[in-house]
Amino acid sequence: MNTEKIVKYLRSLTNPKNAKGMVRFGISPKNTLGISIPILRDLAKKIKKEKKLLERHLLARDLWKTKIHEARLLACFIDDPKQVLEKQIDNWTDDFDSWDIVDQCCSNLFDKTPFVYQKILEYTKNKKDFVRRTGFVLIACLSVHDKKMENEELEKFFPLIKKYATDERNFVRKAVNWALRQIGKRNLALNKKAIKVAEEIKKINNKTAKWIASDALKELKSEAVQKRLKDKSPD
Repeated sequence: MNTEKIVKYLRSLTNPKNAKGMVRFGISPKNTLGISIPILRDLAKKIKKEKKLLERHLLARDLWKTKIHEARLLACFIDDPKQVLEKQIDNWTDDFDSWDIVDQCCSNLFDKTPFVYQKILEYTKNKKDFVRRTGFVLIACLSVHDKKMENEELEKFFPLIKKYATDERNFVRKAVNWALRQIGKRNLALNKKAIKVAEEIKKINNKTAKWIASDALKELKSEAVQKRLKDKSPD
C-alpha cells in the first residue's frame, strides 16, 4: 500500500459521528475522519508486515504531510525510531494541534529516539501549549518505557515539574501531573521523592499547582500503588 491507497482507504472509513464526538474530548476536528485507534493499529500491523524499515519511514513522512489526523496517527505507529532525525521531531511537534497526537507520537515513536532527553529540556521550556505538553508527556513515557533509566536521571525532571506546575492550560497541567505520577509509580524510592515534590508543589499559592499536587498525591499514596511498589521491591 502506498500513501495514495492508504489515504483513500482511510477516507472510506470516515465516521462523522465519531469525529464530532471526539471534539468533546478536546481533539481537533480539523482534518479528522473519526476513525478509532484500534482500527488504525490494525492497519499499522499490516503495513509493518508488508514494508521494510526504510519504506515504513518514508511512508510515515508522506502520511504526515497529508495533514489528515488519522494519517498522522498511523505515521507515528509505523515509523522506525532509529531513522527519525531531530529535524523530523521538531517539525512534527510544531504541527501538533491535539493532545492525542502528542501522546501517541511520544509513546510510540519519540521516546524511542536518541534525542528524547534533549527534547524534554527544550520542549518543557517552550511557550506553545502542545509543545510544552510534548516535553512532559515524554517524561511520563520514559518513566514507563525506559527500564534502564536510573533513579537519578528521572529525579532531574523534578525541578521542571515544580517550575511549570503553575501553567494553568488544561493540556499542559495534565501532562505535568502525569509526569509526576509516572515517575512516582516507578519504584518505592522514586515514590517517596515524588510525594515530597508533590507536597512542595501543594504549598505553592496557585490553584493549578494545588490541583496537580493533590491529584498526584491521591494516586501516589493510594493503597494500590503502595502495595504494588512494595511487592516489586527487592528488599
